[in-house]
Amino acid sequence: MSQAKARLTVGFHFESAHRMPNFPEGHPNARLHGHSYAGDAVLEGDINPESGFVADYDVVKQLVEQAALELDHRYLNDVPNLGLPTSEHLARWMYERLRQALPQLRAIVIRRGTLGMSVTYPID
Repeated sequence: MSQAKARLTVGFHFESAHRMPNFPEGHPNARLHGHSYAGDAVLEGDINPESGFVADYDVVKQLVEQAALELDHRYLNDVPNLGLPTSEHLARWMYERLRQALPQLRAIVIRRGTLGMSVTYPID
């Protein structure tokens, strides 16, 4: 019998402000503005036969929330190692921040609900 596998998705959210310095003067995104972000950390792996989990939910939730807190109510342009504060870079930053502690991490999804868009990093 093969090992059972599963996908675990843990949600998070944060509120942040940023500006896009690479946009031309007068463009709305060049000005300081804020967003409500939501997202998911997506883990995949074998279901541990002893615990019944892919990963301990409490540990995953704590790590994901801690990373989101580093972005919450922050000026994203000042976040170390983020780069240009796009949703793509937020997803990459969060993934890099969590992947050592969560080896089953497969992707980070960043959603901007008001725009009806999301970004997933990494992709195959």
